[in-house]
Amino acid sequence: MNPKVDFFFDKAKQWQREFEKLRVIALGTGLEEELKWGCACYTYHGKNIFLIHGFKEYCALLFFKGALLNDTNKILIQQTENVQGARQIRFTDIQEITDLEKIIKTYIYEAVEVEKAGLKVELKKTKEFEMPEEFQNKLDENSLLKKAFESLTPGRQRAYLLYFSSAKQPKTRETRIQKYIPLIIEGKGLND
Repeated sequence: MNPKVDFFFDKAKQWQREFEKLRVIALGTGLEEELKWGCACYTYHGKNIFLIHGFKEYCALLFFKGALLNDTNKILIQQTENVQGARQIRFTDIQEITDLEKIIKTYIYEAVEVEKAGLKVELKKTKEFEMPEEFQNKLDENSLLKKAFESLTPGRQRAYLLYFSSAKQPKTRETRIQKYIPLIIEGKGLND
């Protein structure tokens, strides 16, 4: 038990009992407990295995390489279609956690084995994501913008492409692109 992680559990207004139960299960697996991204994160030799987090409708264990788990019980959920590797087991009350405790541990141990084996989630390449026509036009017109965009990390590139292409209206896409051109040129990501 890492005292720094108490912050996460103490601040919880919702899901407090569920979080505590998940913490007991997690600590029982022998993983190291750390505070990352404001959540309780469990690691194996410094590698992230899963974290505990909560939302309005549910709390969850998020397995970083969940896409590589067998999911024999069909309980892993992909948060959105754009999430490539992570998968969640979601809970809406403490009884669900209690009922699934053995299965949860099995998934945790499998996730550790995935990490020990050095398996990696095969991520889609940036070029496989939809390039909004409006943004492609800007890149074609502005070589400085094109060079700056290509210099961004693949994750930052994908974040921009997903954000721009999620707008349904061309006018909204254009507005979003215009707003973020200066950040792209500065080498910053969508949320920097």
